[in-house]
Amino acid sequence: MKTAEYSPGLEGVIAGPTTISHVNPELVSLMYRGYDIKDLVQHSTFEEVAYLLIQGHLPSTKEYNDFCALLKSERTIPQAVVDAFKNIPPNSNPMDMLRAGVSILCFHDPDRDDNSHDANLRKAFRLVAKFPALIAYSYRINRGQSIVEPDNTLGHGENFLYMLLGQKPDPYIAHVFDCSLMSYAEHGFNASTFAARVTVSTLSDLYSGTVSAIGALKGPLHGGANEEAMHMLMEVGSPENAEAWVLDALATKKKIMGFGHREYKTGDPRAAILTEMGAEISQKLGDNHWYQTASIVEEVMRREKNIVPNVDFPTSYIYYLMGLPIEIYTPIFALARIAGWTAHMIEQLDNNRLIRPKALYEGPQHVEYVTREQRG
Repeated sequence: MKTAEYSPGLEGVIAGPTTISHVNPELVSLMYRGYDIKDLVQHSTFEEVAYLLIQGHLPSTKEYNDFCALLKSERTIPQAVVDAFKNIPPNSNPMDMLRAGVSILCFHDPDRDDNSHDANLRKAFRLVAKFPALIAYSYRINRGQSIVEPDNTLGHGENFLYMLLGQKPDPYIAHVFDCSLMSYAEHGFNASTFAARVTVSTLSDLYSGTVSAIGALKGPLHGGANEEAMHMLMEVGSPENAEAWVLDALATKKKIMGFGHREYKTGDPRAAILTEMGAEISQKLGDNHWYQTASIVEEVMRREKNIVPNVDFPTSYIYYLMGLPIEIYTPIFALARIAGWTAHMIEQLDNNRLIRPKALYEGPQHVEYVTREQRG
């Protein structure tokens, strides 16, 4: 009998076609709808990238302005969601709160029972628009702080920073944050995106798929890696300690967060973009401590293991320099990735087939049943 082929973790297995993004490890490139991430980060905004991912093309000036206006008009969240946040125990995990918020938000969407393409586009835009308030409100309420209402004079990422931190960010900080959102917005059939596609392939709705995606993203091997990377850098402590710390970690087989990637073996293009920004923001803020520490960790990892950083490594200290709470890093990942998630769910539903793989059974066969009395 032929043994079924099996790839642990489904590594290398093609699970389906997509026109949304292309991860190319050989060229160390990432493209959204055919556009190189480097060009998008250099010339675009998160709003434009979200439109590209969901609608399938870059917007005209009118389409862009209309889309930005639509996002601003949908920024607020229902009072019922705010009230629910007030009843969550203090110091709860922000990803758990985001997951709960999305579940409750579903009841207030007029298109919730409509799975047509146009209705799904409307739901996608609402989700993108409301994620900043879901994350900022839930975090501030859960930490005993008053909420900060959206400011419609600010862009999407800039407004999130304002609602989270309570003050308008420096334009340069807002720009770097926006670049990080574009870098995180989409990345093929990753764990959270695939979870969302599996969920909607049953003809479930975008909210259910988003809840599935949030659950998958919460884990430290996916979205939580940026938080763990910053905790690791804090444990390293300083540039002077960095080399010895890494060598000891390698010798004791300690997990070094923010390095390696299932797809990229020779470099993550997003990491390259954000490492450069990490150097720049450190210089502008007059604080090179974390960049220098991270640079030595990266240098030793390349020398000793030939392993390069992924996108989570530079964003960890970039967000720290911005004054963002470490526990909010993974929700920020979701703030960006909701654009990719919704694009994938719409693509799945537009040409749907239930995702239902086979399992390779390795258990016993034809075991004789023994009654409970005989089992003693």
